[in-house]
Amino acid sequence: MTKEELKQWMAARAIAEVECIVPDMNGIIRGKVLPAPKFLRVVEDQSLRMPSSIFMVTVAGGYPEDLDIAPLSDPDVIVIPDLSTLRVAPGYKTQTAYVIADAHYSGGNPVEIAPRNVLRRILNLYAERGWTPVVAPELEFYLTATNADPDLPLHTPAGRSGRAETVSEPYGLEAINEYEDLIEELYDFAERAGLELDTLIHEAGAGQLEINLLHGDAMARADQALLFKRIVRQVAQRHGIHATFMAKPMQNQPGSAMHIHQSVIDADGNNIFALPDGSDSPLFHAYIGGLQRLLPQIAPLFAPNVNSFRRMKPAHDAPINVQWGLDNRTCGLRVPRSHGTDRRVENRLPGADANPYLAIASSLLCGLIGMIDNIEPREAITGSAYRMARTLPRTLYEALDRFANCKPIRQYLGEDFISTFIAIKQAELDAYQEVISSWEREHLLLKV
Repeated sequence: MTKEELKQWMAARAIAEVECIVPDMNGIIRGKVLPAPKFLRVVEDQSLRMPSSIFMVTVAGGYPEDLDIAPLSDPDVIVIPDLSTLRVAPGYKTQTAYVIADAHYSGGNPVEIAPRNVLRRILNLYAERGWTPVVAPELEFYLTATNADPDLPLHTPAGRSGRAETVSEPYGLEAINEYEDLIEELYDFAERAGLELDTLIHEAGAGQLEINLLHGDAMARADQALLFKRIVRQVAQRHGIHATFMAKPMQNQPGSAMHIHQSVIDADGNNIFALPDGSDSPLFHAYIGGLQRLLPQIAPLFAPNVNSFRRMKPAHDAPINVQWGLDNRTCGLRVPRSHGTDRRVENRLPGADANPYLAIASSLLCGLIGMIDNIEPREAITGSAYRMARTLPRTLYEALDRFANCKPIRQYLGEDFISTFIAIKQAELDAYQEVISSWEREHLLLKV
């Protein structure tokens, strides 16, 4: 987009303000709001700056204590808007646009630890081989009654009937219709924001929905997943309720996932996962082999929070291992029934709380290493994968230990990213351990 085209685009839509969005390590949206004239200036002279510490903020708003990770000097980085992401931001009184930006050092090099740059680095590895990943995220989330006190459990909100769901309603159309007004506004906001939504279903949990994004370019789908989560929360609040993408927000309810369908095409647009006769290619099996070998070692990139591991238990289609099988939802890696041109694998491990850039990057990286090293997968299974041994970590502590010792991914993700990510998560775990839970007060206070 040229300078003149940008001016015309903004003028045609009467844009008065622009949100310049920078996703942090947790997938939380940070950035600056600029008046339209200033935005045009910073695009031209690349003068927009932000503290480098935005990529070191914990989910609780703190920073790691390690000064090598988060130095007190906190130097600026240059924030360069990616104009291909420029969209109208729906729902604001002032006509607003948003744009997602990339962080660079003053010398022009990208900030290696920025999640968007991490994904771009992995996509460049595919491009060097003439390959392009194609992904389609599926995002599950809960609608809940407003919750002003974090010490109190969440509850399902009342629908238009005036009653709240109390039982499982998988694929229930009447259950979806309880939130018809909210859903209609959600689709309207998504269309105005340029999001490419596919199907909507009611998931198994009470008040739990799932929306699929159309398959396409991996970076664009990560951008859309980031913005979709924000739009869902905004629309829910407009209707007097909350929406949450926590992996396990409610006791005795299933967790929420971000399943990632993935395939790879070559320069001619052919799916490299299938042979001309439609059968699985050796590259497809090697891709699955890479996922099986490495995903359990890098779990914090798709299960980044203490809450993430509450979801991973043998119920409600949540995986506990990386077995693979044909159309088998008990497996961590499901291969949907499809023609050769549509051959793909669905990674069912990531939670809805994952940073979409890092979840997609980690999955693509594991598959790429599998193809580079020609890793042989285990045999596909039939029947329940829950009868097989658990291979995923049970806690974030265990997951971080495995991640810190996973040598195959270090050269691709970089030492700076790995050390920064681990420092952030260790700081979050330290803060978590300071909190005394209601379970402890209930069962220990007067008994031990």
